[in-house]
Amino acid sequence: MCGIVGLFSMGIGGEVDTTLLKRMNHEQRHRGPDGDGIFVDDGIGLGHTRLSIIDIASGHQPLFNEDDSVVVTYNGEIYNFPELMAELQKLGHRFKTRCDTEVIVHAWEEWGEACVRRFRGMFAFAVWDSNQQVLFIARDRLGIKPLFYTLLKDGSFAFSSELKALKVLPALSRKLDHTSIQDYFSFGYIPEPKTIYQSTYKMCPGHTLTLRRNRNLPQQKPYWDLRFGDPIAISDEDAEGELVSRLKEAVNIRMMSEVPLGAFLSGGVDSGAVVAMMAEHSESPVNTCSIGFDVDSFDESNYAKQVAERYQTNHFEQTVASDDFSLVDKLSLLYDEPYADSSAIPTYRVCQLAKGRVTVALSGDGGDEHLAGYRRYCWHMNEERLRGKIPLGVRKKVFGPLGEFYPKADWAPRVFRAKTTFEALARSSVDAYFHSVSLTSDQQRSDLFGDTLKRSLADYDSREIFRHYADKADTEDPLSLIQYLDVKTYLVGDILTKVDRASMAHGLEVRVPLLDHFLVEWIAQLPSSLKLRGQNGKHVFKKAMEPHLPHNVLYRRKMGFGVPLADWFRGPLQGILKQRLLGGVIAECGLFNLGFIEQVIDQHLAKTRDNSVLIWTLFMFQGFLQQELDVFPGSETSRASLVVGA
Repeated sequence: MCGIVGLFSMGIGGEVDTTLLKRMNHEQRHRGPDGDGIFVDDGIGLGHTRLSIIDIASGHQPLFNEDDSVVVTYNGEIYNFPELMAELQKLGHRFKTRCDTEVIVHAWEEWGEACVRRFRGMFAFAVWDSNQQVLFIARDRLGIKPLFYTLLKDGSFAFSSELKALKVLPALSRKLDHTSIQDYFSFGYIPEPKTIYQSTYKMCPGHTLTLRRNRNLPQQKPYWDLRFGDPIAISDEDAEGELVSRLKEAVNIRMMSEVPLGAFLSGGVDSGAVVAMMAEHSESPVNTCSIGFDVDSFDESNYAKQVAERYQTNHFEQTVASDDFSLVDKLSLLYDEPYADSSAIPTYRVCQLAKGRVTVALSGDGGDEHLAGYRRYCWHMNEERLRGKIPLGVRKKVFGPLGEFYPKADWAPRVFRAKTTFEALARSSVDAYFHSVSLTSDQQRSDLFGDTLKRSLADYDSREIFRHYADKADTEDPLSLIQYLDVKTYLVGDILTKVDRASMAHGLEVRVPLLDHFLVEWIAQLPSSLKLRGQNGKHVFKKAMEPHLPHNVLYRRKMGFGVPLADWFRGPLQGILKQRLLGGVIAECGLFNLGFIEQVIDQHLAKTRDNSVLIWTLFMFQGFLQQELDVFPGSETSRASLVVGA
């Protein structure tokens, strides 16, 4: 893995500030601790920090073609590069290295923008073609690798792997996007293509940008999307066999490395399956790493040990104490914008543990989204059966009032939370799923947001993000639809963001075989009954893994990868709750209703409500604001513009 940055003058005669480009590059040095490089020419500058994985001796970047007319800066892995290299050599291209980076250069020369369709892997890259005076930028199909960009007031275009590299630009507008604030308090992250800033964007997965001088900034252009279509006709047995075969192949091509390689092992089905496939391909014991907790309800380490013992792996485990909240303030620096997934803490710890032993780790991310592993899929489909029997107009009249007046019961098991069910039944399928995954309810956001923020938001509603993607989905199947919504939002905005930042903070590369796009495309064609059968998710996957994993690993209740937030806020973090959430930047920004925040804290401390998710979401937003203000210490002008974002 690596970090990439770039500056491009959109007009004729512009110059690149080399010192500024180096500062941007330096800001991402954690992504590539093994080396760095800079390329600067007339109006174009590219930077790169390198984590050496393949062709360690000669894969330095930026990297050029034979006559230096094409140059690339690249973050990622293209797993089919040997085949592409052989094909390009037959077409007359000459290679100076044996790394995947050079394949991008010659693929651009041969196929132009269509080159991305030939790549199998995870990537974000920029190619500068001096002959055509074109800057071409691309992100992989599922958004495993990140890419941010902005157009500055002077007409310069800038991009980077992490938002922090753009923050060093003096000309960057840091005005907050208030719609992104609502998105954050709805989802716990800010979905693509937006960022927390009005002027800065994320490249969407499966998209490209082509820039030419004296042209307006083009729109992101899609080159791939996940399609479900009509399900294929296949028996359970054939689906199980082909799934194992495809997973083995996806794992195998991701084991290519010139540095130590291993895997995360959580004790769940996905990571266990990846380790099982790795063990079949490896001549030596697989290196595995897992995190345990000293709270039984959060601890999966015993299940991880069962898989490790079965495959005789070199297993490393670290127990995280229930009061391990020392990373709380570091998370704001790590993620650069508000991000509220508390599992970022154990993810950071397992990456830290893994880096002490390997440089590349395979993970099981992506299995829940594509194979219907989340419990919310089951709940949604149960509700969907009822929604399908009663017209929406009738459901609104019957279940709407019931949902409004039925008492809230967060403390109860989901089956007894009738208020949540009534509210879901009164909505359309897409709106109900938004309601299901939102960290906060419509009423909570209304109570939380101050008048200034409400006026700025006007009629904006974050559920429009789901409606936008629902219109693009090519399926009428209700399960496939919500899986598509998760792939476009939760998978890339939360899961992959979490893993990328946590791993790259330690100079660790993480590969995700369950997100191989060939495997994902095939799974999408399977009938939904093979993914969710009755109340059991991942049906075909679990059946396929029965010969490979212990029964109690396959069929136990899913635990998740969280931390005991409720106890933290009633215990070791209680002392700073009101200090941080009722004073300082939260009070100064004028965005929130402090009376409601105080009520939320008091309810939680009195144990009348579990408000830990909302409190954590506020905590992380406070951390982001404080980080912003700390960039300009003592500057009241910058302080006001940063916080209010007017």
